[in-house]
Amino acid sequence: MTVEPRTCPAYPFGEAVKLDLYPEYAVLQRDEPVAKVRLPYGGRDGEPAEAWLVTGYAEVKQVLVDMRFSGDAATAPDTPRVTPWPLRRGMMLTMDPPEHTRLRRLVAKEFTMRRVEKLRPDTERIVSGLLDDMVAHGSPADFVQHVALPLPITVISHLLGVPKEDEHHFRAFTEVMGATTKYTAAQVNQARDQLEDYLRALIERRRAEPSDDLLGALVQARDEEDRLSEEELVRVGVNLLIAGYETTASQIANFAYVLLQRPELFAQLRDDLDLVPSAVEELLRATPLRTSGSFPRVATEDVRIGEVLIRAGETVLIQLAVANRDPKVFTDPDVVKLDREHNPHLGFGHGVHHCLGALLAKMELRLVLRHLAERFPDLRLAAPAEAIPWKAGLLARGPLSLPIAW
Repeated sequence: MTVEPRTCPAYPFGEAVKLDLYPEYAVLQRDEPVAKVRLPYGGRDGEPAEAWLVTGYAEVKQVLVDMRFSGDAATAPDTPRVTPWPLRRGMMLTMDPPEHTRLRRLVAKEFTMRRVEKLRPDTERIVSGLLDDMVAHGSPADFVQHVALPLPITVISHLLGVPKEDEHHFRAFTEVMGATTKYTAAQVNQARDQLEDYLRALIERRRAEPSDDLLGALVQARDEEDRLSEEELVRVGVNLLIAGYETTASQIANFAYVLLQRPELFAQLRDDLDLVPSAVEELLRATPLRTSGSFPRVATEDVRIGEVLIRAGETVLIQLAVANRDPKVFTDPDVVKLDREHNPHLGFGHGVHHCLGALLAKMELRLVLRHLAERFPDLRLAAPAEAIPWKAGLLARGPLSLPIAW
């Protein structure tokens, strides 16, 4: 039986508030896990920009593994979406197999457990050094500026081979490129172009001075093995820089906020450091990252998701943070349990688009939490939780600053 949607509400439901989820999500997940919504951008020939919003855990997983939902088809300018700018073709997140498979294989070997473990000593030194600098600054200090922002950009730049003196470029570029309403489409496109131009220049430097970093390996794959095009080379580099920086930086700050806003959680972690791995998994499950649903996908043929028939050409968005609160899968889903055992969360996606850098991000998050709990047993917020300023008009949630004291 095909179920027709009862309503078509405007989406997003409003500006994201801290790490809260709008109550409409839980209602949809319970009553209509595949629901029609109206999006602010896109639409053909003056028609409403309508799409399907998927919030149920099983339904989200089904979308993620079904290759009939195309990222490439969603790059059309009239695709319904939550951002003022359409997606660009040639990015890994918009590619479909077999092109996506070919490019993913080129970079996946750099993100295996063995490779990530080789990065651990250097990453630990970076974390320790940033915390040393924070201590030298004195209490209170802004955790965002001292740790959350510099750590992931330093790590991903080292992995790719970006000179340290150039790291500052990416903070500005990635914020603009991750806009929903804070910047105009023209500003977003300009930031994209500038970042791609920078990568092209860096690629030419790698050709003149070969290196054994990831970008050097990709240049070799392009020039000597013809395994990707020049445009693919540039956009893979952009993908890796953005994915390796913005999301991890936001979650480092978000995790610290969650733990310090509820001191009993930080005390639990401090008193049992063996909880760090499960704590990271639980915070990945329970902490919303995106302010709205995923990047869109378009059905290339009729597909049934749950009890709903999605027609060819229709757009689908998934909401991972809501799927991670599905009571059909998670006991007490709205409660943060640092020792949760059954935790098949979708924090890094699922299927062919499962985040390549998941192991690297988890390693960074674990090191930060362990060092905070070990070195700062009395760590606390240095301002009332309600006074913490939050980013607005961007895809990623996170505090603008997080004053902490010890």
